Amino acid sequence: MKILILNKKILFFICLFTILFISLFFYLSNPFSFAIELTTNSVIDETLHEKVASLTKKEEKIAYLTFDDGPTLKATGKILDILKAEDIKATFFVVGKHVKENPELAKRAYEEGHYLANHGYHHDNKRLYQSSDSFISEIKDTDMEIGKAIGVENYCSHIFRFPNGYMSSHYKAKKKEAIKLLSEMNYTYIDWNCLNNDSVKKYSNSQLLKNLKKSAKNKGTLVVLMHDTSDVNDTPSILKDSIDYLKEQGYEFRNFYDLL
Repeated sequence: MKILILNKKILFFICLFTILFISLFFYLSNPFSFAIELTTNSVIDETLHEKVASLTKKEEKIAYLTFDDGPTLKATGKILDILKAEDIKATFFVVGKHVKENPELAKRAYEEGHYLANHGYHHDNKRLYQSSDSFISEIKDTDMEIGKAIGVENYCSHIFRFPNGYMSSHYKAKKKEAIKLLSEMNYTYIDWNCLNNDSVKKYSNSQLLKNLKKSAKNKGTLVVLMHDTSDVNDTPSILKDSIDYLKEQGYEFRNFYDLL
């Protein structure tokens, strides 16, 4: 009888070890396989809008790195390399037409655990705010291109960033109308509270870092705006130093999956 009990225990531990081993192997071969799959049918936390709206008011030292306007051949791959080396997950506010041009970069970002959020299809305010239908199309067409790139049917990122930000005074009345449309599509929106001005004008790397430090001063949780385009400045070349500075200041890095 004792032998039988012992054998049952051994069998139990063998089965448990086998399950853990298979799970670990599966995870290592596809480390992002357990991430939330975002679709139009996803059950999203009802408090998501409140979480996003209050994010930059928190005192916790958490930094959300966000990159706008890509993916592009000039910058996105370099940024992904740095983020991978630093083991940091970021959020990319992608432009639909650029996802269509560079689907492999969108797929890589997604598979490496980064959040693909929506920044409109053309990054063209005139088209975006032409009508309610045009605004909705800009959002849905971008989600469609993301879905094609990453192989997720009916993809919906649920988080939008207005081109130039909601805080910009341009198209203010149109943006207020757009917020209602976003809510109907189960979307919320977010701006930023920290930036290095890499899209404003040409700066030296030391100035870009100085801009970031000044913008982050005396703040808790940061939503950091950068761009993965390199149209004005070479953002990848200053990213490592920016990450090092934020680490020195005690910041922990997260992306928007943590909000869900």
